[in-house]
Amino acid sequence: MLGFSKRSPKKASKGPLETFDQYEQDKPAHQNAVNALQGWNCAFPPEFNLNAGKLPLYADDRVDWALRSFGSIEGMNVLEVGPLEGMHTYMLHSQRPARIDAIEANRLCFLRCLVAKQILNISTASFMLGDIQAWLKEGEEVYDFALASGVLYHMADPGEFLRLLARRCNAVFIWTHFVLEDAMPEGDVRWLPFSGKVETKMVDGVPLRYYERSYHHANANASFCGGMKDRHFWMHRDDILMLLRELGFNEVTIRDEDLSHPGGPSFSLLARKAPGNA
Repeated sequence: MLGFSKRSPKKASKGPLETFDQYEQDKPAHQNAVNALQGWNCAFPPEFNLNAGKLPLYADDRVDWALRSFGSIEGMNVLEVGPLEGMHTYMLHSQRPARIDAIEANRLCFLRCLVAKQILNISTASFMLGDIQAWLKEGEEVYDFALASGVLYHMADPGEFLRLLARRCNAVFIWTHFVLEDAMPEGDVRWLPFSGKVETKMVDGVPLRYYERSYHHANANASFCGGMKDRHFWMHRDDILMLLRELGFNEVTIRDEDLSHPGGPSFSLLARKAPGNA
């Protein structure tokens, strides 16, 4: 004989039906997609009337300068390294390139890029999740223009990244922090994340100074958008410029050099290969 419980069955709840929290109950809207992902850093263009992050990177004057200085990218193939949340991609897309390959290693940033792509209709971009160094090593296509804003100083091997990037593009815009001792005297609080260790790395015969640095657990925050490894290195300002020239970028224009930036000295640069070096 089968055994059955003698307990009385539970009475049906008279309250509202249980709602599963993985479902959106509000009317379909772009804001729902934004709210579904935590940690937004960037704002959307004001005409979209969305609440996300604070940074207005959809109108970044550094990228605007790079595009005006480089010239038209219409019909060109573009590489973007570390698109963050797709706002620089939006700026690139507005210039009508043939294609944008945007490579992002941070999973949450990648998902936020997909939301931004949907909302902003960034149809020329293909966002891909993964390590840019592996992408650069395995492919052969040479891009007309590359954008690497806010990525070099997050790299575990920044010189090797520049070497690989130089093999795959004819021009690159870079915004980065760097080390410059004259701008960071002893006792400057901007030295605090650094370990004090300085290594020398040879890249294409060029000796590069690597200054070891740590994120100090900042990666625990949902809005973290740094590098893939806690142990990463900043390069010296002079070494960045020397390596770029050694790699064939014989036209380097510097803009927005800010030695008092609270995060550390920084600059923007546009590096181009002359036609004979491409």
